[in-house]
Amino acid sequence: MGERHMTQAGSAAHGRLGGYELRVLLLLGLAYGFAYFDRMAMTFLGPLVKADLGLSNEELGWLGSGLSLTWALGAYFVGRWSDRIGKRKPFLLAALVVFSLCSVFSGLAWSFGSLLVSRIVMGAAEGPFLPICLAIMVAASADSRKGLNAGVVQNVFGSIIGTALAPVVLIAIAEAFDWRAAFFLSGIPGLVLALLIWRFIREPMEEPAMAIPVRRESFGAMIGSELREMRGLMATRNIALCSLVSVFGVGTVVIGSIFMPLYLDGPRGIEPATWSRIMSVIGFSPAVGAVSAGLLSERIGRQPALVLFCALFAIAPAALLWLDASPTVLAMALFVSWMGLGSFPLFMGVIPAETLGQARAATAMGAVVAVGEIFGGFALPPLTGRLADSFSLDFALYAQLICGALAALAALFVAETNPRFAAR
Repeated sequence: MGERHMTQAGSAAHGRLGGYELRVLLLLGLAYGFAYFDRMAMTFLGPLVKADLGLSNEELGWLGSGLSLTWALGAYFVGRWSDRIGKRKPFLLAALVVFSLCSVFSGLAWSFGSLLVSRIVMGAAEGPFLPICLAIMVAASADSRKGLNAGVVQNVFGSIIGTALAPVVLIAIAEAFDWRAAFFLSGIPGLVLALLIWRFIREPMEEPAMAIPVRRESFGAMIGSELREMRGLMATRNIALCSLVSVFGVGTVVIGSIFMPLYLDGPRGIEPATWSRIMSVIGFSPAVGAVSAGLLSERIGRQPALVLFCALFAIAPAALLWLDASPTVLAMALFVSWMGLGSFPLFMGVIPAETLGQARAATAMGAVVAVGEIFGGFALPPLTGRLADSFSLDFALYAQLICGALAALAALFVAETNPRFAAR
């Protein structure tokens, strides 16, 4: 038995340093990239959907908000479920299939209500996807590359596919056919990747005492147990602080994702073909930010890198509000600002995992994602949309700016977890 365990450990170590680590990085990166592509489709197609279905700014806010709520609940509860039984891969495959089909259903929507339902179900499927992806990636990574690999999965693939490729492809399809066709086609890659992950990615080996025996209990007892678990997590300083960073980080990104295209299309008066290219260009910046933040966190520590990259969020709304410049200069300012997304793998993945350990990684990550999505992604966009309807779109950008500044402020108090610097 001991020899077999040593053989498995040796094989895993070899995989982390060789081809298997690269395979996991590529497939999970592509999978999350297209998951984010599906989520961001509503952002880039928003002006077209709004005009066709006659939606208000507040209703657009609710579309993003509803997805964020179920994303949050799915991230925590399914991530917790994954930790309890010690399995990752089945949840990953189920999420891929469900959110891909939801993209197709979004294209079939005939009203605000039907579109909202499709986005709500998509959020429930996509919510646990990132924590489970990161838990698999961290388990497959060498210690010296955990921060970098997490950043590559979340922000290199996520940004290139979900925010750089998406606006160009989706707007081109929508202009050639209509916005419904764009939703239909965006669901196909996820189904293909589900087959590839099923075939080529192994279930991570359990750590000792990783799987928690599942007890039969009533629904009320189960909810009480989960609430106690969440309170216990929030009693850990870093989990609570990462959750606070998550609230304002998710808030600034979700608000910006919904309202920046509307602001470029409206008050800025930029043509759709031009602003879609601006959004495409800045879509590469989270990839640059992810690699930069991951590498910097290995050189100077997690916390200083987190503060620096959170602070970048404030540049985008400030530039849109006050920078009187050409679209090219504006795109450059937004590019630098959106590098702030490099902070997400740190406060959502690496720092929570290093704080509580691999055995509770998905639970810790899911809790941080859940709090951020509920309070930052769910609560803020409809309120912001109502203010924009009542006054002007400027109010949406002020909300985005304030959230970015508060994310950087909260990051100042996060404790260092990089083993090289934490002991100092």
